[in-house]
Amino acid sequence: MELSPWLILFSVLVQASVILADTNTQDTSGLTGIAASWNTKPSNWVGNDPCGDKWVGIICTQDRVTSIRLSSFGLSGSLSGDIQSLSELQYLDLSYNKELGGSLPSSIGSLSNLQNLILVGCSFTGEIPTEIGQLSNLIFLSLNSNRFTGRIPPSLGGLSKLYWFDLADNKLTGGLPVYDGINLGLDNLTNTKHFHFGVNQLSGTIPSQIFSSHMKLIHLLIDNNNFSGRIPSTLGLLNVLEVLRFDNNYQLSGPVPSNINNLTKLAEFHLENNQLSGPLPDLTGMNSLSFVDMSNNSFNASDDPSWLTALPSLTSLYLENLDIGGQLPQALFSLPAIQTLRLRGNRFNGTLNIGSDFSTQLQKIDLQDNQITAITVGGSQYSKKLILSGNPICNQGSTEQYCKTTGQSNPTGPSYITSKNCAGLPPTCLSSQLLSPSCTCAVPYKGTLFFRAPSFSDLTNGSYYIQLEKGMKAKFLGYSIPVDSISVENPYVDSNNNLQMNLGVFPSNKILFGERDISEIGFILSNQTYKPPPIFGPYYFIGQQYPFASEALVISKSKANKLPLIVGVAAGGAVLVAILLILVVVIGRRKKKTNRTEERSQSFASLDMKSTSTSVPQLRGARIFTFAELKKITNNFSEANDIGNGGFGKVYRGTLPTGQLVAVKRSQEGSLQGNLEFRTEIELLSRVHHKNVVSLVGFCLDQGEQMLVYEYIPNGTLKESLTGKSGVRLDWKRRLRVILGAAKGIAYLHELAEPPIVHRDIKSSNVLLDERLNAKVADFGLSKLLGEERGQVTTQVKGTMGYLDPEYYMTQQLTEKSDVYSFGVLLLEVITAKKPLERGRYIVREVHAAMDRSKDLYGLHELLDPLLGASPSSLGGLEHYVDLALRCVEEAGADRPSMGEAVSELERITRMAGGVTESASESMSYASRTPRHPYGGDSASEYSGAGLPSSRVEPK
Repeated sequence: MELSPWLILFSVLVQASVILADTNTQDTSGLTGIAASWNTKPSNWVGNDPCGDKWVGIICTQDRVTSIRLSSFGLSGSLSGDIQSLSELQYLDLSYNKELGGSLPSSIGSLSNLQNLILVGCSFTGEIPTEIGQLSNLIFLSLNSNRFTGRIPPSLGGLSKLYWFDLADNKLTGGLPVYDGINLGLDNLTNTKHFHFGVNQLSGTIPSQIFSSHMKLIHLLIDNNNFSGRIPSTLGLLNVLEVLRFDNNYQLSGPVPSNINNLTKLAEFHLENNQLSGPLPDLTGMNSLSFVDMSNNSFNASDDPSWLTALPSLTSLYLENLDIGGQLPQALFSLPAIQTLRLRGNRFNGTLNIGSDFSTQLQKIDLQDNQITAITVGGSQYSKKLILSGNPICNQGSTEQYCKTTGQSNPTGPSYITSKNCAGLPPTCLSSQLLSPSCTCAVPYKGTLFFRAPSFSDLTNGSYYIQLEKGMKAKFLGYSIPVDSISVENPYVDSNNNLQMNLGVFPSNKILFGERDISEIGFILSNQTYKPPPIFGPYYFIGQQYPFASEALVISKSKANKLPLIVGVAAGGAVLVAILLILVVVIGRRKKKTNRTEERSQSFASLDMKSTSTSVPQLRGARIFTFAELKKITNNFSEANDIGNGGFGKVYRGTLPTGQLVAVKRSQEGSLQGNLEFRTEIELLSRVHHKNVVSLVGFCLDQGEQMLVYEYIPNGTLKESLTGKSGVRLDWKRRLRVILGAAKGIAYLHELAEPPIVHRDIKSSNVLLDERLNAKVADFGLSKLLGEERGQVTTQVKGTMGYLDPEYYMTQQLTEKSDVYSFGVLLLEVITAKKPLERGRYIVREVHAAMDRSKDLYGLHELLDPLLGASPSSLGGLEHYVDLALRCVEEAGADRPSMGEAVSELERITRMAGGVTESASESMSYASRTPRHPYGGDSASEYSGAGLPSSRVEPK
């Protein structure tokens, strides 16, 4: 066939445009493949010349792509195996893209020139590819804050040039791999200075051969794991170590190695919350120590350890519940840098003599529950926080302030907020903008800083944060990034013992940063280019997606001078091809949508009140019942079988011919649940199968009836247990297991159901308890499929007041994070047994107002359900639980954890409380009762105290 001259000309022009491109064709193909696996991409990723067109986030050396920097770009999807095409790539940073996940392709191991692999704060899952161990030039490996599972690959021991090694905050299991005669291990990484493995599920003993005198390790962080056994004596060989965190493993045992004081450069030392025994470690000679916490271990009783006053750099000494006795030396309070002494739960006795020359930095002395009998006049001059409750001095009806459990009152509000420099009346900013420290309105780049081992404990010292702000601004300006100012807000210590604070970076002389600005800012923080003041220690950052300014696509002058006619014709041809492709895609989608619509129409064509059962199609295993069948199994819907009622109608117990117990929910005229909700529940429950989601047995559309048939759940709702209506009583461990089960059910809907499902009505009356008190999520009448959108759906607001996500309510943008908010409210309801919203009192606001992180149980004793008991020993992990709840009810959905993250944290809290994570049936108690049934739901009258007409909100 003879080709058209125009087609030949077009082919020639296209080939000419490729020849004129500044980018290697292999790299162009690789980037195109990567972009195709993302649902979003930077604004100017168009054409076929990434280097010449200066694609955002792409840095080239001559015609080869050497760097990809796209943190906080809102990327979603996965990382394509096409990454292997970028053979000259040296830097890959895709951090802070929460919706970017899936498995990491093994082909990444072919990038032999890669030096920095940074994927912080994404959602990558599966095992870490062993092929990463082939990246012989890798210097910086940061995979923290993802969802990686499985073991640490031994092959990573081959990364001989590695400097920074961060796998923290994942779901990794197994032990620390070491050389076994065949495979390499972490003991081979003698040049690595940072081992950050905290907040995982690593277990087993710490192998002695992992440490040696040849190692250059300065940070060793294996906190918040499941390690057991002894700390190896080889730890004392790490003579350049500066930060050591073994805290919150709970099963480390045996004595601390006697050569621990060889670590003369150690500044932060954390051993708290383990089962360590033997003598209390002697820290004499460790003159660099600033922060020491060995609380809650099982050391032998000790009297007046001599090293207490021999640490000249000490700022913070935490020795709680260690059975230490004797009289506290006055010199301890005069250490020049000392800020906090937390010594509660010991046997310190005699007279407390703080003296008159105590350190001006000393902010808090907590000696609660000791044996102190008197305090000197000099000590009474101390005006900061002093707590002596539980001592003999306070057991004689004393009214002294230090005998109150709170000591001196805490300041209200956050411990620090960057001040605003406004000469006059500050301007009024738009809702999308914030007021910068220099008093201008702009949209800041926001995120959270996590400092893993700060050397101070006085969070109110503003000079620390001013140093942080000035240093960070100087770093950004040094890279020519238009930064006006830096703001820091609300520093506090989180459940993982990290100092956490909110960060805002404001643009200079404009309202919005551009994409290239964010690319640079994100990389400076993720790549650790910015170094904070030494007092803050190691850190990591989790950035938020930024609402970018639109950037004009500018063609470089060099390109503009190359054959203008050819380029113009080629561009026109490219536009034509693009139009054709768009038409193909649109037609394909319309056809697909039509097919789906037809399928849906066929599935529900006969789902109306007049249809007969024989005309209704089968839906994924859901059985179709006739009215006569359900009438028979419920004994003609007798009152004896009536087990509950709600807005939908009545619920009856029935027994199928097979002997299976079921619950039949029968609609009544005027039901609050309409045809749409009825159909929604059938469709969704017929597609999901999980042990923590209630099962739909079938449905009936016969003789004008709408009925749903569920598996029978005998122990009512979680709400009825909390209010005492069901007679089921749950202690702390059982409540944790119930709420963990509910979390797993919701996580399944979000992360494993295809397409994902948003429940939209998470609340205590929609969590059912089976015969073993396993939780089952129920009532899918308001649920919504995310479908192809996955990220968010604009929809009419529905849900239950008190649990309703305020961001969803205001924007009508529904995401999985709306369920997370409701779940956070449920977490608070579980510990308080209070309705979320009652007589104008909102449980979220009440917890925020009452909470004091410096106190036991965060000072929430009066809000907690009295049936729980309010002692720290009986409520293990409660503080971590409250931290999780408050993260879930953050105002912005982006700041909330995923349900998968919530499950992981609840599993850890359950272990801390001494429970297991499977069945909640043990130790449950029953009072004599006639239980209400779980399928009834809330009636409108239950919320009448809040002045609401109904429990569900459906604004027009």
